[in-house]
Amino acid sequence: MNVILASNSPRRKQLLEEAGLNFKVIPSNFNEEQIEGLSPQKYCQYLAENKAKSVYAGNNSIVIGADTIVVFNGEILGKPKDENDAISMLTKLSNNKHLVITGYAVIKGGKMHSGYEETIVEFNYLSPTLINNYVKSGSPLDKAGAYGIQDGFPLVKNIIGDYNNVVGLPVNKILEILKGIQ
Repeated sequence: MNVILASNSPRRKQLLEEAGLNFKVIPSNFNEEQIEGLSPQKYCQYLAENKAKSVYAGNNSIVIGADTIVVFNGEILGKPKDENDAISMLTKLSNNKHLVITGYAVIKGGKMHSGYEETIVEFNYLSPTLINNYVKSGSPLDKAGAYGIQDGFPLVKNIIGDYNNVVGLPVNKILEILKGIQ
């Protein structure tokens, strides 16, 4: 089985490696523009589908695409533009609940299997010192919502749903799809 991950995310790569999947990485060049009129769930799924399509070569390969967003009070929090944007996002999320949505798509033989996974995340109170130290670490600058649950900072109080989804890929869902299409 020739599997391709259409993502340059080191977290998605690590999750699939830990699941024992053999694959290669070919990053997607799909432009992630905001689309009006789509729910955050459908937007995420749309991005994942188009990332997978942009890499799919029409041969016997299986392509996995994904995109993760954070939604707080109806606002999509993507990757921060800079440190100030990261501080602003983390301040919003502090002591609040938000939704992490990962859209996923798997293509084989021209057939698309896609959907999305949602996880509710509740943050601890984040002091300004903690936020500044975390942002200065550089870690939040390439992550949706300006944080990684796996980064070792005491950000998250509780989750309801799939931990791996918050990291960036609902691995069990992907493995289930792969078993069904082999």
